[in-house]
Amino acid sequence: MFRWLFGGGGIISPQEAKSLVARGALLVDVRTPGEYAAGHVRGSRNIPLDSIGRHISELKKAGKPVVLVCASGNRSGRAKAILENAGIEAYNAGSWTNLR
Repeated sequence: MFRWLFGGGGIISPQEAKSLVARGALLVDVRTPGEYAAGHVRGSRNIPLDSIGRHISELKKAGKPVVLVCASGNRSGRAKAILENAGIEAYNAGSWTNLR
């Protein structure tokens, strides 16, 4: 229930996330640059949650679904809501460690 209340609900399975990425979806890690530098999924792009709104036009221009990860699923859930409100197909894959 807490994940749903705080934006982490609707987390897709690692298999679903990997399948989406294999079919061309963008993989975006919304953790801080320091967290990202300490470890991340190869091929992911770091766009911290606090700057995701500034990247909406370029993500729309890409014309691809966006799979979002963070440390636990909370920030990626919030990023998913922001992108969906902007008309972008987005998925919350939860923790980046699930996709290693």
